[in-house]
Amino acid sequence: MTRFLSGLMLALIAAAGFLTLSGGKAAAQYAIQPGDQLQIEVLEDSSLNRGALVLPDGTINFPLVGTIRAAGQSVSQVRAVLTRQLASNFANEPNVFVTVARLAGNGLDLPTAPDTMRIYLMGEVNKSGMIEADPSTTLLQALAQAGGFSRFAAQKRIQLRRTQGGKTRVYTYNYKTGAGISGATVLSEGDVIVVPERGLFE
Repeated sequence: MTRFLSGLMLALIAAAGFLTLSGGKAAAQYAIQPGDQLQIEVLEDSSLNRGALVLPDGTINFPLVGTIRAAGQSVSQVRAVLTRQLASNFANEPNVFVTVARLAGNGLDLPTAPDTMRIYLMGEVNKSGMIEADPSTTLLQALAQAGGFSRFAAQKRIQLRRTQGGKTRVYTYNYKTGAGISGATVLSEGDVIVVPERGLFE
């Protein structure tokens, strides 16, 4: 009976940690531990997106950066280090996102990747409005889900608008040349894609 109660208490503690870490403020303050699984995404280069296991020595390995210390750090601190180390590989400071996908030892996956996410399309697409998209949906795939461009679309001036922390950033994509952000950019919940009407001489 005692062994059963001990097991039950451990399960409840793990669940409490799971619920606490799911909250934004608590997650930002959480000190990463060896054995945690991090999910790292770079908006400007989706080929860098991956999971990173915190090794027993407290470090993680990431392309173009190498080995950095993660244990004892918050996700914000790890994000800041990755952003700084990656900056020399991009024309502008990259947008790096770090979340704790799994806690060490308890096998609990955190709900960082819902089954679907809401993406919004406006302007010169054949089906504007909200679409329910898979979490791995890219910019080009979302445009395809919207039925592609209308005949009046300014395909060289597509905008991706992303709001985080109350601030909206606008990224541009040129469908004709591939300039700007990549068409393979993985979208996030609430992203808005705007396809303007082309000008007279476009």
